[in-house]
Formats: sequence, structure tokens, C-alpha cells
Amino acid sequence: MTLLSARRITKRYANHTALNDVSLDIPRGSVFGLLGPNGAGKTSLIRIITQITAPDEGEVLFDGQRLNPSHIARIGYLPEERGLYKKMKVGEQLMYLAQLKGMNRREAQERLKQWFVKFEIQEWWGKNVEDLSKGMQQKVQFIATVLHNPDLLILDEPFTGFDPVNANLIKDEILQLRNQGCTIIFSTHRMESVEEMCDHIALINLSRKILDGPTREIKRQFRSHTYMVEGEGELNTLPPPFELTETHAAEPGHFRATVRITDEATPNDLLQTLMTRVQIHGFAENIPSMNDIFIRSVSS
Repeated sequence: MTLLSARRITKRYANHTALNDVSLDIPRGSVFGLLGPNGAGKTSLIRIITQITAPDEGEVLFDGQRLNPSHIARIGYLPEERGLYKKMKVGEQLMYLAQLKGMNRREAQERLKQWFVKFEIQEWWGKNVEDLSKGMQQKVQFIATVLHNPDLLILDEPFTGFDPVNANLIKDEILQLRNQGCTIIFSTHRMESVEEMCDHIALINLSRKILDGPTREIKRQFRSHTYMVEGEGELNTLPPPFELTETHAAEPGHFRATVRITDEATPNDLLQTLMTRVQIHGFAENIPSMNDIFIRSVSS
């Protein structure tokens, strides 16, 4: 089922078209990667979903209804440019932001206590935001974003400023929120995070959507049908429909090779052919990374 649909969205600023006829369907309970180079139009789409701006053409549907101000309380947004009040104390600020989202004081305090214990930051409650490191401030803003249990969570570069340990902590929390039914729009340039987390992706370039679909299906579309083979013996040639594209001796009597399958052959066919010639120690498909897919798509 779809939680949010963008239908033929176009957004213009003066003489610049930021989004040109972009449509997306974001499945409920998924992590949806919103990808694209700088200036592609991702931020413009996020601003439309969060109702900071409105589209010039098209519409957005949220849970089957046309997007309207009542939906704001069901959305959490963590922007790339953070916005905490530096002079306020952490606890005071989070209480204030929670009440802006419609939570009463008692409910906010209970949930904040749970998050502070989970992140082991109980001693931060009475500290001023300006006294925290950038990574600590990121944790505070993440809590502010998810505290009201939004149905839709929009995260724009959520790992900026985090060391690897805290980045993993936040990643685990994001995946847990998804497993609890939250729908997450995840905008990032970190393709390794996309590999780890995203169920679906859409790639926007020069204001247009150029890729969209389940992550596994996108990776299948970009398969090169090449396989890495390691083994013992000599592998100098292969008969059609197999093409030996690269080979070298890993050590005396051993080889490492790249083989491309053509026509209608299968990996099992390749394995059977190889086993009549050499002893196989390793066999794996060369699957393109999301980084490779991103570069190939925006460069073509």
C-alpha cells in the first residue's frame, strides 16, 4: 500500500524549473531513497511534501487524501541544515518542540525519558544546546524529529556530523522505526547507506525522475551478467556463449578471471562448463553497487 503519492509535480522558480512532471509512489512501511546530485530537485520535492511550498502543477496525496495542513502533525522532518536554539536547554527545547507537534506535557516527558535512556544522554537534559558537540546536537534533533511517532519521516542527510559508532546507532533506530510501521523518505549522497537501508529508490536528475523502483529490481536492471571466478588450473579460453573478459594468475597454478554470459546461458551453465576445465574455489556475480548505478545514470 502507498502512504504518499506525488502526481506529476512541477515546480518553477523564476526562470528555473526545479521539478518537471515528477511522480512517485512511496510504499507504506518502507525506507524510500530519494537520490540525485546537488541541484537535481530533491529539496524542492521535500519542501512540497512538508508544505513549506506548493507545486505549480500536480498534487500530493497523503494516505489517500490530498495533502493538507492537518497532515503536518503526522510528518517528521529532519532537514540537512539543522535548526536548534543554541541558548535553550536541551530538555526545555525538546519539550517545546514536542508540544508544537500536539503532544501534552506528560506524554512528552515520558517519551523523552525513554529516548534519553536509549541514547544514554540523561545528563544532557539541563545543558545548553551550544555546549554540545555537533554530533550530540544531531542526536537531540533526531529525537525532536521522531518523538511524536510520525507516520512519515523525512530524513535529509541524517548521518552528517556523526562518527561511525553513532551513525550505526541512528541507522539501527531508523530501521527499527520502519519495522514498527513508519514510512521513511531518506535523502542522502552516501550510497553505502542506500545499499544497507533502502527498500525502494527514486533518482532525480536535472529536475526529472530517471529511475524509480524497488532497490533489488533497480540493481537487476543494471546487471552486467559478469561473474568472478577463482580456482586452480589454467583458464585461457571458453566456448560461446561465454566470454572470458579478464584473467590473471593469482599465484602459481591458480587463476582469477572475469567471465561474461551472453545469449540465454545461465550461471549454472557456466559452472558446468568451468568444472570440466578447472577446479573452482570461488564463484560470484559482479553486482553493480548503488554508487555505480548513480554515476552511470546521471552521466548518461
